Amino acid sequence: MTQTQSAPIPTQGSPALGMLLMVLAMTLIPVMDGLAKILSSSYPTLEIVWARYFFHFALLLPLVLWRYGRQSFVMKRPWLQLLRGSTLVVATVCFFGSIADIPLADALAIVFVYPFIVTALSPALLGDQVGIWRWTAVIVGFAGALIIIRPGFQEMSPAMLLALGAGCMYAIYVLITRKMAGSDPPLKTLLMTGVVGTIATTFTLPFVWITPTATDLAIMISLGVLAAIGHYMIIVAHEWASAPQLAPYSYVEIVAATTVGYVLFGDLPEALTWLGIIIIVFSGIVIAWREGYVTRRERKLTLAKPQPTR
Repeated sequence: MTQTQSAPIPTQGSPALGMLLMVLAMTLIPVMDGLAKILSSSYPTLEIVWARYFFHFALLLPLVLWRYGRQSFVMKRPWLQLLRGSTLVVATVCFFGSIADIPLADALAIVFVYPFIVTALSPALLGDQVGIWRWTAVIVGFAGALIIIRPGFQEMSPAMLLALGAGCMYAIYVLITRKMAGSDPPLKTLLMTGVVGTIATTFTLPFVWITPTATDLAIMISLGVLAAIGHYMIIVAHEWASAPQLAPYSYVEIVAATTVGYVLFGDLPEALTWLGIIIIVFSGIVIAWREGYVTRRERKLTLAKPQPTR
């Protein structure tokens, strides 16, 4: 599952490279999820989540120490960093728990209710203005999620509830990330995510630990490697392109998850699930397009204002 990383407005002027990196990241991360699903048949969810964060942290630590030295763990808003990391850990636990029982694409499609939750909560929590376009997209996107879950028409499985919980927690994570925008460098924030996840899950290991085989240990290490590389690609992508430009490409993750689920497990979404996915993707792209349009309009108005003269 992806993690949103705020970044400054891009200055490099190569949106195409940013979009390519975003697509690559959205392709890699479902591979990580697929490996987690493989492990879920033999290991408890908390041990798999620990592996994802510990090896992510272990890989990223030398890079951050090389770049920031003694300042690597100095944060301007440490309590928000802690809260941000904790919400992502809970979201990861819920998501990995859900994919143990339902196909990757189904779980991820339910998790993608998070843009609509963010849009709904951002006026109260961030002071954003949400117009009729985005409210309509929120309602339509939530309807798409209901088509996938189909409450009342099929048994609501615990795995679906876990996926929905992952989407809700991820929405809170995104809101906190936006609140923290510009407070700490992205790499340091990404490292702190690994620190919080490692500490939180390490305390649970004595109660759930199953010694992995050499092959499974290699898969666990791969979880952390893919997570670190994928999320670093997202950071770099945001340095080359704006968030509205990149937002539609996040839905490549659903396509990649469907492919990984079919190749590794023979899973394909049902017809109604496909309909729900299409509605969610369409609604999300409408939100991204609208945010991009508003951003461009505001920039034009700002540039059109007469500049003060000396």
